[in-house]
Amino acid sequence: MTGTLTIAGLGPGSEAMVTPEVSQALAEATDVIGYIPYVARVAERPGLTLHPSDNRVELDRALLALDLAAKGAQVVVVSSGDPGVFAMASAVFEALEANPEYTDTDIRVLPGITAMLAAAAAAGAPLGHDFCAINLSDNLKPWEMIENRLRMAARGDFAMAFYNPRSKSRPEGFEKTLSILREECEGTRLITFARAVSTPDQAIHTVTLSEATPDMADMRTVVIVGNSATRRVGRYVYTPRSAS
Repeated sequence: MTGTLTIAGLGPGSEAMVTPEVSQALAEATDVIGYIPYVARVAERPGLTLHPSDNRVELDRALLALDLAAKGAQVVVVSSGDPGVFAMASAVFEALEANPEYTDTDIRVLPGITAMLAAAAAAGAPLGHDFCAINLSDNLKPWEMIENRLRMAARGDFAMAFYNPRSKSRPEGFEKTLSILREECEGTRLITFARAVSTPDQAIHTVTLSEATPDMADMRTVVIVGNSATRRVGRYVYTPRSAS
């Protein structure tokens, strides 16, 4: 049997947000590989081997997936959200580039609902005009690059969605982010903190930039910053489709 490698997104948390295509791939898999909490979302069954691993070993995971697929396994690499957004799809292709002996591997990338889009939907429509997504973790890129992108996005009047805003090991990053935004944006700019989106613990909270504090975010939070036209309507937040 020819092996295959599928890179799948499990969505933001709710099983209802896992696409049928991803569910089918998991049903046919012989091996599932991923970060421990994501693999834990996959039900055990006969004929399926689960390969959970710790964080920051993405390339090891990717190489294992390529090797198993080359040996005939039906492999699924799982990520939360969408695998192509700050997740495992890039890691697999990075490993493929470094290991050309696996170039003929049959690889599919199956999209998923990102935390950013689920958070925006829960809040209303804060990404209704041009927007960008920025990963605030400096594990794989220098803080200077993050700061430059934050300033350019703010000056371009983009709405912004932030992933990995604040961890216990680097709580200062989000404090710096808020300071940069206050230098570049007006204090009335709306910021939505969306925590544990689509799970029973979901919490959506919108404040102005002047009211925002670093402790409003953690690693389970997606932060959405509106553009200069973003406004409230009732309990919802939306960004108009036009620039006027």
